[in-house]
Amino acid sequence: MFKRAIVRCTVLSGVFLLQWLAAPLIARKFYDDDPIPNEPPPANVTNIRGRKLGDYYDFVANTFGKPGERPQKGKLIPARAVNTLGEVHDCAWYTNRHYRVRMDAAALARGAGAANAPDTSGPLSVVAAKTAGVMPGFRIKDAGGRLYFVKFDPKSNPEMATAADIIVSNFFYALGYNVPENYLLTFTRSQLKVSPDAALTDAQGKRRPMTDRDVTETLLAVPRTADGRYRAVASLRIEGQAIGEFRYYGTRSDDPNDIVSHEHRRDLRGLRVFCAWLGHDDTRDINTFDTLVEQGGRKYVKHYLIDFGAALGSDSNFPNSPRSGNVTWFDWKTSAQQFFSLGLAVPRWAMAKYPDIPAVGRFEADIFDPEKWVPFYPNPAFTNCLPDDAFWAAKQVMAFTDDDIRTLVRTGQFTDRRAEDWIVQCLIKRRDKIGKAYFAKVLPLDHFRIRDERLELEDLAATHHLGKAQDYAIQWSRFDNESEQKTPLAGETSARLPQAIQNAKTGEYFAARISGSEPAKSVTVYIRKEPGGIKVAGIDRTW
Repeated sequence: MFKRAIVRCTVLSGVFLLQWLAAPLIARKFYDDDPIPNEPPPANVTNIRGRKLGDYYDFVANTFGKPGERPQKGKLIPARAVNTLGEVHDCAWYTNRHYRVRMDAAALARGAGAANAPDTSGPLSVVAAKTAGVMPGFRIKDAGGRLYFVKFDPKSNPEMATAADIIVSNFFYALGYNVPENYLLTFTRSQLKVSPDAALTDAQGKRRPMTDRDVTETLLAVPRTADGRYRAVASLRIEGQAIGEFRYYGTRSDDPNDIVSHEHRRDLRGLRVFCAWLGHDDTRDINTFDTLVEQGGRKYVKHYLIDFGAALGSDSNFPNSPRSGNVTWFDWKTSAQQFFSLGLAVPRWAMAKYPDIPAVGRFEADIFDPEKWVPFYPNPAFTNCLPDDAFWAAKQVMAFTDDDIRTLVRTGQFTDRRAEDWIVQCLIKRRDKIGKAYFAKVLPLDHFRIRDERLELEDLAATHHLGKAQDYAIQWSRFDNESEQKTPLAGETSARLPQAIQNAKTGEYFAARISGSEPAKSVTVYIRKEPGGIKVAGIDRTW
């Protein structure tokens, strides 16, 4: 119920605090509009402050501390910012896409957008040097005056980082996250013109005008294509007022809509599974972006994931280390094993085999273990990921067919077909490992619906050929929405709706507890009698 109060308070502008205080007095599990697919319009943000988070501080705080709220003495903290079906609402953080309504090949390939590719019909004006991140780059304006952030590949691995950035941004968009519009851009040196007011900060920390020589020196450090052109990712400037990054714990005190601690958001907990699938271990605060946008006369904060060059075997400026995804940057246990074994203890991940394909870097699927995967350094939201959070993410991963994966990988535009094939094969294998691991943690049932006076559902493990369909036991009960007490209906143990439901008054609730071969794993489906029929109101999962 406390979770329910939090969700409802999210967007009720000036009165949300009073409702939050009153919610404990209203002992109701469900409301008449449950399950709600979208958050209501956000409260208007009137006093937001820009900020810049320190990467070194973030590393130390997360590596040697435990920021955010963590479970205490075995008491689990369920995910919040979800509806009564356990799904994330469409909101400023997340939009349900490929799993809710399948995207066709064109939509998958389009990603966050395809209408704003850089206009190269005229000069590309260099307005500043790129100062963030590890790879060299520029800020440019195209012939139409639109601003882009441009990044390149390392000279040792042409196409590696640029392909990863494009492919992974398109995957994350399909998975529901806000990402920039990323485009592959190829150009000649002669197309770049330094803007008269372009400036950069040199190695001595001095601000000075940018020159043609600075551009040339940057380009000397990056690869060229076979026809002498340069290949880069051009990321369109994100709309709105930039106000810094978000953390994976706590909330923004200046955002009245940000009332769910980030370490408890399902979209951020489940992100761990998506990052493991795509080999994106660089999930640091500096790779997030908050912007103040306006819609319908109302201002609110929109949250983005950015910078995906360190994924799919790439570490942006060189191939990923075999440690990546297997060990955090600073790990006491691994260090101790190496020290006391004099380096003779070879971890399993060190035996992984990688192809000799420069555009791929180090990406594989045979050693990959989704349950053991870790980011660059500990992430509070990932640490709090529970089996139902992981199931929410895993069912979305499994929704990508082999053809879907191929379509998305092709957006990286590899010139070596072997690179495309390798990435596709690895993602398919990693996808299936994720489904097998996390479907086994819960009863993997979904898509509950009432049809022809029966409760229908889908066994996702059977659908995806990860196991045989189980024989399920069902026990129907009458459910008191005020006291949350269940009264079993004698003899009602089939998927067919009990006669008591047909005879019920509008607004009455019933529950069907479904269990399989492991009694501890169950799903309870709650249904409500409505004037126009019978509706699934929500579910509870146990494991």
